[in-house]
Amino acid sequence: MAGHSKFKNIMHRKGAQDKKRSALFSKLSREITVAAKLGLPDPDANARLRAAVLAARAQSMPKDNIQRAIDKASGSDGDNYEEVRYEGYGPGGTAIIVEALTDNRNRTATNVRTAFSKNGGNLGTAGSVAHGFDRLGLIEYGAAAGDADKVFEAALEAGADDVESSEDGHSIWTSIENLHPVAKALESALGDPEGVKLAWRPNVTVSVSEDDAGKLLKMIDTLEEDDDVQTVTHNFDIPEDVAAALENA
Repeated sequence: MAGHSKFKNIMHRKGAQDKKRSALFSKLSREITVAAKLGLPDPDANARLRAAVLAARAQSMPKDNIQRAIDKASGSDGDNYEEVRYEGYGPGGTAIIVEALTDNRNRTATNVRTAFSKNGGNLGTAGSVAHGFDRLGLIEYGAAAGDADKVFEAALEAGADDVESSEDGHSIWTSIENLHPVAKALESALGDPEGVKLAWRPNVTVSVSEDDAGKLLKMIDTLEEDDDVQTVTHNFDIPEDVAAALENA
């Protein structure tokens, strides 16, 4: 998606990605525990758990922390997390999907609704914006995995449907049913990925003004800082001139 890497750069410079490592580990641990609880506690026999462990390793999460999160799934005193999805609208006619793992739906719903309303958006009903996105498999590699041509060739050989490369890394898209076979094939060519997961991909993107972009970045920053929120997906694109203005603001 055009502008996506620029968006990530802005977020990084504004400090939105500079989260405390402990907070990031907490989110990763929560996904590992839920994945282990829903299936077997063995990453080799549980595709979702394997994906969660790979994501944790990509963030240099210590092995002890990963094992502790897996063990927590079999403990009787473990928290019971529920998967919840919120859909809503941001400034400039943009669409946003928020996915959370929570042990308190009321708390999470209140926090998400507040993040939307304080930044020019409003929370919608289930299905209100999801129709504008495709649910697909996503395999992510850092820039160190290789240049765009190398990754494209490997993805094509592995049976992927599409590849997006930028200075930040590579996003490889597949159908849901092909996600894990393609990921496995890519490991031999490119090494361990940074992420293997189901993700939302917008059918079309919406270009936003400087004012709307500022509000949207703040909204996403607020949402991603919430401990319950696991992912935030949007369909907006920040044009080059707007990105430059925001960086110099």
